[in-house]
Amino acid sequence: MNQFYLSSLLAVFVLALIAWVGSLGLPWLFGIVLPYLAVLLFIVGVVRRIMGWSRSAVPFAIPTTGGQQKSMPWIQQAKIDNPSTTIGVVARMALEILTFRSLFRNTRMKMTGEGRFSYSLEVFLWVGALAFHYAFLTTLVRHLRFFLEPVPWCIQMLEMLDGFMKIEVLYNPIQFGLPGVYLSGLVLFAAVAFLFLRRLFVANVRYISLASDYFPLFLIMGIAFTGILMRYFIKADVAAIKELTMGLVTFTPSIPAGISPLFYIHLFLVSVLLVYFPNSKLMHMGGVFLSPTRNMRGNTREVRHVNPWNYPVKVHTYAAYEDEFREKMVEAGLPVEKMPEPAPAAATEEEEKE
Repeated sequence: MNQFYLSSLLAVFVLALIAWVGSLGLPWLFGIVLPYLAVLLFIVGVVRRIMGWSRSAVPFAIPTTGGQQKSMPWIQQAKIDNPSTTIGVVARMALEILTFRSLFRNTRMKMTGEGRFSYSLEVFLWVGALAFHYAFLTTLVRHLRFFLEPVPWCIQMLEMLDGFMKIEVLYNPIQFGLPGVYLSGLVLFAAVAFLFLRRLFVANVRYISLASDYFPLFLIMGIAFTGILMRYFIKADVAAIKELTMGLVTFTPSIPAGISPLFYIHLFLVSVLLVYFPNSKLMHMGGVFLSPTRNMRGNTREVRHVNPWNYPVKVHTYAAYEDEFREKMVEAGLPVEKMPEPAPAAATEEEEKE
């Protein structure tokens, strides 16, 4: 059994413990210094990776194709799976980024009891990945209300749509009110838990999973879990948190009183995720836009792609080869394009006397 998840789980637990202990005596470190440092490292890391990818030379068209390339007029082209125009590439990229189209078409192979291979769509993986990414995006955008004053109407609208479920429990004349339920937070936790369990219980996925695959899952799971605790179970001082976040974005940081250690754990895990992000597989968020297998046109039948940095090479043509070895080729019985000229006949004795 793959034991990498244990080390990743232990690492996240240790990070949470460090934040809890450190926030009791050094709240300025976990509330001001580390968030600033994490954002700086995140920006530098992302820019460095993007610049490195943008400098990578791609002299040939190498798109991953899934259909017929543009060919003869009577042959139907797959204009999205094998685009030959910029509009087709844009449509393909939009479907890939917004709907994970290639993941939806992914298949899973397994052997039946009769000894035959069967293929099935990975629909649950596609649904889980889609739910995870959109829930993460919604949660991220919704948290912008802590960094903006006044809060834009679009974020207020998103928050209203995300939290349309409000639970009120009535018992006799006493009312127990629970805060509005944000679906994005619950879906995020459920989706990341599903992705972890898939890596744990699907044998072939577990076999190729490393600690670097489990660690971000546990990290995001910890962020979602601490957020849910602060939202529904352990009340956090929202006004003090808003004061802290507004001080960070306006570069006038201060540590208000009344912030619980649970918030510092939440913030520290977010900071660790920001630092970890540019140096991990999570950078596929930016890499998908620069992937030549996705953003190039499949026009190799229309355009000849020549390597632009090929250095001049002195070639030995066949004509020069034949001029050099013609006589030996004729002696060996090999065909030649040009027969050797016959040697001049030997002079007779009378011709020599004359």
